[in-house]
Amino acid sequence: MRSRFAVIIAVAQTILFSGHWFIYRTWVHFSGAPGPHTGLKIAFALLSVSFLAGWLLADYSTGIFTRVFYIFSVVWLGMLSFNLMAAVACWVALGAVKALGLPVSTQAIAYTFFGLALAAGLYGIMNAAWTRVTRVSVTLPNLPESWRGRVAALVSDTHLGHVRGEGFLRRIVSTLNLLEPDVVFITGDMFDGQKADLAGLALLWSDLTAPLGSYFIAGNHDGFTGHARHIAAIENSGVRVLNNEKVELDGMQILGVHYHDSVDPRRFKSILQAAEVDRDRASILLTHAPQGLRISEEEGISLQLAGHTHGGQIFPFTWIVSRVWGPFAYGLKRLGNLLVYTSSGAGTWGPPMRVGTIPEIVLIQFE
Repeated sequence: MRSRFAVIIAVAQTILFSGHWFIYRTWVHFSGAPGPHTGLKIAFALLSVSFLAGWLLADYSTGIFTRVFYIFSVVWLGMLSFNLMAAVACWVALGAVKALGLPVSTQAIAYTFFGLALAAGLYGIMNAAWTRVTRVSVTLPNLPESWRGRVAALVSDTHLGHVRGEGFLRRIVSTLNLLEPDVVFITGDMFDGQKADLAGLALLWSDLTAPLGSYFIAGNHDGFTGHARHIAAIENSGVRVLNNEKVELDGMQILGVHYHDSVDPRRFKSILQAAEVDRDRASILLTHAPQGLRISEEEGISLQLAGHTHGGQIFPFTWIVSRVWGPFAYGLKRLGNLLVYTSSGAGTWGPPMRVGTIPEIVLIQFE
């Protein structure tokens, strides 16, 4: 296990180093600055190891130094993505300029594309800090009369930890209380999977005032090696944890399946079958990822709520995620008799940036 982890770290660091080397060589070539560039080389070498160093540090410690270093490292990781695209664009533009014989200097090309990379990063940080409210209406067959006109809030992927902490969650809970949903569904990745004050952060949910309560299922980041500590912290906050089970909520069937139990189709199917869903009544299933949809539809689920994808969070990963998850990467979609809503999430993983997506709280009104 340790040797496999070491290989993964070595491969990741090699990729990071290669990316930094490419950006460095591109900048030196296009800027025309005279050598030997010793300071720039040292800076890029240190930046290339910052993310993995910050990630490992954040796994084992807390405190102001850890948080500052980790935030710096993940912000730079996001900037690295944009700078890689800028570097590629420089070479493409140079080829076009030479082919067309245009009087454009290499410095102008570099300043243009690397300037756009910086602007994209700054925009991404501001965009990720502004949580929107997305409103959708759903019509479910056999909806209980008591649920007509009711509103459920969907919150996913808060990723509480070194980047998003107490202040962020207080704003989420305050916003929910202002929106006054009848019930709140939390579909996993409440925590970021690193060392954090689980009990202190989870306790902030106790300020929630939803009349029908709040319900949670664990995501892949809520304890990579086991959910026990995370679930205990959440239960102590008053949030109801659905441990692969079904509960009745004023006539509505509410089911929840943890991430690690939903990725195996056979396990997922057996859990839903054991829940004995009444197909003649409406039901809501909470899963972390929009997976097992055909199984959910076959077992008579009316509405499946999920997150996990972040919508790709940052371009060009938005494009990759849309190819992986298809139409269910984000938003309200239908598969046969099953409605699916996949949230882009309220928080962020890694870089606290969003370009091409928005952070959201979803309000679902039942018609």
